[in-house]
Amino acid sequence: MAYDIEGPYLRTGQVAARAGVNIQTLRYYERRGLIAEPRRSSGGHRTYPPETVTLLKVIKAAQGLGFTLEEVAELLETGQRGHPTPDLQERAKAKLNEIDRKIADLNTMRDALGRVVAARCTSLTHCACPDCPLPYAELAGESTR
Repeated sequence: MAYDIEGPYLRTGQVAARAGVNIQTLRYYERRGLIAEPRRSSGGHRTYPPETVTLLKVIKAAQGLGFTLEEVAELLETGQRGHPTPDLQERAKAKLNEIDRKIADLNTMRDALGRVVAARCTSLTHCACPDCPLPYAELAGESTR
């Protein structure tokens, strides 16, 4: 970490390494406005305050919870207002509902694939197994009517 008149600062590579992101991600987040545009050293290098590392880790943690970068940006903006809002709670509940729907869809797909395996299906379009769970034959019959 280097120091200048205003205190410690980190260069791009240091921030990226400490936050566990690559330099392109750091610059992308900067372009998106998720992190503040850095100052420049007298040599023209980008210089970031150490808090940038924490902010990057928060962004990555929020992404790990399923929030999009746009949602993260909105949540960060709400948090910068300095007073509590129900925004995070509402969004977290909505994200839980979304995940529950996805899990239900995945379970439906898993069950259907289990039936395909159990029936020993061999083709999507010309399966000859006795109790084929694939609807192709039914759908093909409907289209010729």
